[in-house]
Amino acid sequence: MRYVKDLRLGSMCKNRLEVWGTVTSDTKNRLGQYPKEDKKLFDVWGAILPQTGGLLNGRPADTTLCRTTHKIVTRYNKNITSANWIVYDGVRYDILYILDPYLNNERLEIYCEVVI
Repeated sequence: MRYVKDLRLGSMCKNRLEVWGTVTSDTKNRLGQYPKEDKKLFDVWGAILPQTGGLLNGRPADTTLCRTTHKIVTRYNKNITSANWIVYDGVRYDILYILDPYLNNERLEIYCEVVI
């Protein structure tokens, strides 16, 4: 994604993002329990801005993982929590924390992590 020069919220939010979460199923399983399942909750428009990146070495079999953090900017939505995760273009972004700058309920800055 290119660097966003225009910082107006409407012009930044060009990506359609899926918000996923863990919900309790409506049907019982063989044990008579209501299992938890991953489900797409809703869509939001947002901008994904890369922040930091680093390599994780010392893994078994000399594999290397890449941990990258991103900032996702969306319009304010009280239904997004840190228990959710965001999927865009097949990549899962795990939410680290959510920030409401200036506490004016205008936008959310969602700090996420991708481990590849």
